[in-house]
Amino acid sequence: MTLPNFLVVGAAKSGTTALYHYLKQHPQVYMGPTKETNFFAFEGQNIHFKGPGDEKISETAITDLEAYKEQFAGVCGEGAIGEASPWYLYSARSAENIHRHIPDAKLIIVLRNPAERAFSSYLHVARDGREHLTFKEGLLAEEERIEQGWEFIWHYQRTGFYAAQVGRFFDVFPREQVRVYLYDDLLANPMGFLKDIYVFLGVDPDFVVDTSLRPNATGIPKNRLLGKLLLQPNPLRSAMKALVPGEVRYGLSQRLNQRLLEKPRPDRETYAELLQSYKKDIRALQDLIGRDLSVWIAGQPL
Repeated sequence: MTLPNFLVVGAAKSGTTALYHYLKQHPQVYMGPTKETNFFAFEGQNIHFKGPGDEKISETAITDLEAYKEQFAGVCGEGAIGEASPWYLYSARSAENIHRHIPDAKLIIVLRNPAERAFSSYLHVARDGREHLTFKEGLLAEEERIEQGWEFIWHYQRTGFYAAQVGRFFDVFPREQVRVYLYDDLLANPMGFLKDIYVFLGVDPDFVVDTSLRPNATGIPKNRLLGKLLLQPNPLRSAMKALVPGEVRYGLSQRLNQRLLEKPRPDRETYAELLQSYKKDIRALQDLIGRDLSVWIAGQPL
């Protein structure tokens, strides 16, 4: 049975959901129906994360090889076969597991300013009603939460130390099989970003997709009651998921997010301290991937 020949491996909160849906539009690309199978992170494990709302990843992660192969049962002549699980980059096990099963896989990594990424991760769980601390308090609670077995999305700060994570993939795979992009490239020129990926995957580079829906909006609901009804897990949303096709649901979700969410700014002092903690790693990363990341270090968006 078919296995993928390319993977979008991360980073989380760096445009991977948008990329998954863009790639899904290309007629020569097959994307597995489940975004974030997390198979190569949790293969063979019985996972039970313990943070608020963590039961979702515990219940939806695919840990069995045969079940994972079923994700690609619908392949019908597409040349590029893939899936997107952004925790593969962060997981210490994924690079080796991927290489063991599909050593010739092409790998796509998208990286975002780590301080911005951390705040976006915080807003994601706050939006879903799972986080009740301030961003600063969440950062201070991070190590204790990790020790208690909370899932990766709560690892706000730790997820952003990219150099070692990218290095794991470079250690296992030939460099020509790994393509590293910046989230800022996706925002600035989505079609140019996608065209480069199409060339990398060996599919028609001139196919034009609908990029009107931009990467996942995160923020705090302007109206708490409406946000709880439309944005947080509840029976109504579960019923919609069962009835509405995935691509339609994604479009509706993005439009709702854009209308219902407001994006607060992090506390300046907290953000500056967080960015400072990343600077050594950012310098190591830019040497590793050959990209100038001085704008990240300066703390300004690219």
